[in-house]
Amino acid sequence: MKMLLALLALSAPVAAQTPMPLIPPTGYVGGADVNLAYWVYGQPSKATPVFAVNGGPGLSHIYMVQNDVWLQIARHRQVVFYDQRGTGRSPLKHADAAMGMDAQVADLDAVRAALHLDKIDLCGDSYGGFLVTAYTAAHPEHVHKLIISDGTVGWKSIVHLFPQVFPDKLEAQEASMRASTANDEEKAQQGLRDHFGMIFYSREKLDYYMSHAKDLGNSPATGQAVQAATEDLDLMPALPKFSVPALVITGRYDMNVAPLTAWRIYKAIPGAKFEVFEESGHLPSYEEPEKYVRVVNAFLGEE
Repeated sequence: MKMLLALLALSAPVAAQTPMPLIPPTGYVGGADVNLAYWVYGQPSKATPVFAVNGGPGLSHIYMVQNDVWLQIARHRQVVFYDQRGTGRSPLKHADAAMGMDAQVADLDAVRAALHLDKIDLCGDSYGGFLVTAYTAAHPEHVHKLIISDGTVGWKSIVHLFPQVFPDKLEAQEASMRASTANDEEKAQQGLRDHFGMIFYSREKLDYYMSHAKDLGNSPATGQAVQAATEDLDLMPALPKFSVPALVITGRYDMNVAPLTAWRIYKAIPGAKFEVFEESGHLPSYEEPEKYVRVVNAFLGEE
């Protein structure tokens, strides 16, 4: 009987995950380099609003809304997304705009100020963890609680396991790119989809995600510019000075930003909490959505 139940579980279809409805930006924050588009979900309440800051760099927030995790979290507090400079609905006004972390932190703070919020919670996903860590270091007075979700605090500190785990796939992808007659933009978009093909724990959830996420909001030029501008930045030394409540999340099978990265961040932040998602890769919010909602809500509280 136990074997039969196990086989049935393995053959069960992946539960459908409904993307959040696409809505126009709630507003824009103007600046010299960019008009930042932002979206607010949920109604004002006593709970501190949370900024869900996406990764990349060079991606829009669209990959984070491929299920209703943040819509569920918005039942208790306002959830704010914004497209980072040079991505999605926030195109640059001129090609020589600054792309370093100081500019990224200033953008996040501009959205906060435009919404007249003194205190905010932050949840940074992947590269977004780098950005929210930089923001917390620069503006601790505005940060209520901090979540770093499968994130990093510097490119050189990432434990990256793709070469050890996917040597065959990487070699095949490189050969395919060399043989391809596509232009650079098309190659970059295919490269991103190849990358996503290695960041899931569940093959079924990967296939479902990729079949529904037609546009990942990728701007390769922006991603390259941000990485170049931040390649030597290491925020690990700033972490012991943090005094805000912090939660560090990792997927057990995250090959992109391995759990050791999260563990080191957790150990460096005084009083931080650590949560492992045992059946997830780099996107536990998609692979274990019910648990993700529960963990985030429990940490943020309902005030």
